[in-house]
Amino acid sequence: MPTAKPTLRQALPRDLGVVEDIVRAAYSRYIARIGRKPAPMLDDYAALIAQGRVTLAEIEGAAEAIVVLIPEADTMLLDNIAVAPAFQGQGLGRYLLAHAETEAVKTGFCAIRLYTHEAMHENIALYKRVGYVETHRAEEKGMHRIYMRKELGAEPIP
Repeated sequence: MPTAKPTLRQALPRDLGVVEDIVRAAYSRYIARIGRKPAPMLDDYAALIAQGRVTLAEIEGAAEAIVVLIPEADTMLLDNIAVAPAFQGQGLGRYLLAHAETEAVKTGFCAIRLYTHEAMHENIALYKRVGYVETHRAEEKGMHRIYMRKELGAEPIP
């Protein structure tokens, strides 16, 4: 975890540029690996912010990560976690995963789901370590995706 504890707040329209910058910085390294921009780089963050779906993680007043949560019929979709490269590997992603699970439970969900590109090996390994289970694989919009799910109410993320 970074030295200072992250502060979480809902992203506001004025945060659009910083949200897009974090996403770009976090996902650019995957472009060569998958042969195109990853899906999170193509999302409409203005709309997601307007819908109240984007949470910023700030460290000492600077936004360094985001999480996008979308309530669905029976699960919470963890649509995106993006951490600025300078803060990757320090526990901020796990912190946001734990936040996502807490928010899912607070809003009445018993499970959280996500999907990621099959070439994002580091992310898949992290999700498995914190209790996500692969449910299926599919190709959508030219992306080879792995879908994962975690039942909530069991063990919290360490």
